[in-house]
Amino acid sequence: MTLFDLTGKTAVITGSSRGIGRAIAEQLARHGARVVISSRNQDACEDVANAINEEHGETRALAIAASISSKPELQALFERTRAGFGPVDILVCNAASNPYYGSMDGITDEQFQKVLNNNIISNHWLIQLALPDMRKAKEGAIIVISSIGGLRGSQTIGAYNVSKAADFQLVRNYALEAGPDNIRVNAIAPGVVKTDFARALWEDPKAEAAVSRRTPLRRLGEPDDIAGAAVYLAGQAGAWMTGQMMVIDGGVTAGVLE
Repeated sequence: MTLFDLTGKTAVITGSSRGIGRAIAEQLARHGARVVISSRNQDACEDVANAINEEHGETRALAIAASISSKPELQALFERTRAGFGPVDILVCNAASNPYYGSMDGITDEQFQKVLNNNIISNHWLIQLALPDMRKAKEGAIIVISSIGGLRGSQTIGAYNVSKAADFQLVRNYALEAGPDNIRVNAIAPGVVKTDFARALWEDPKAEAAVSRRTPLRRLGEPDDIAGAAVYLAGQAGAWMTGQMMVIDGGVTAGVLE
C-alpha cells in the first residue's frame, strides 16, 4: 500500500453532488475508495455517482440522498451505505448552510438555529454514526470541511463563522476521544473556492480580481485544491495527524499584503 492508496476503503461524503464535496468524492475514488455520494437531491447524487462509475468501469459510487438537518435520514444513509459497501472507513462532513447575509444583530432565531444545527450538530451526528464501524476496525479517518471564516470575524456572515469556529473545537474533542482507537479527526479550512457558495465573487470579474489581489498566490481556490488535502487526511499519508485544522487559502491568512 502506498501513502495515498485507498483501495478497499468506503467513504461517505456529504454535500458531494457538486463543488468541493464532489471533487473530494472523485479524488477519493481515483485513489481506490468506494464513495457514497450524498446531498438532498437524489437525481443530482445519481448523476455524480454514474459519472464516477463510468470513469472506473465498475460500481465505485452509490447515490444516497439525505438531509443533514434530519437525524433519521443520516441514520438511513449509514444503514444503506453498510448494506451496499460495508462498514464506513472515511467520513467527510462537507455539507453546510448559510441562510443569512448581514449583521448578526439582525439574524432571526430561526436562521441562527439553522446555521448551528446544519453546521455543527449535523457533523456531531455524522461522527457519532461513523465511530462504531471505525472503532471496530481500530482505524478510521474523519474530515470536517470548515472555513477560514472560523478564524476571523465578519460583518456579513458572522453566524456562519461562529459555526465554522465551533467545527475546529468539535474536531479537537473527537480527536482526543477517538485517538486511542486509531481514528483520526481533522478539519480543512478553505479560503474562497470557486463553488456555487462563492459564485457572486468569482462570476464578477472585478470582485474576483479584488479577492485575488489580497491573496498571495493571486487566485481563488479550485475544488481540487481542497480535494487533494482530503486524500492526504484519508490515507496512510495522514496517519499521524489528528485534532488539527489545515488551512488552504492561497495564503490569505498568512498576513496582510503590502
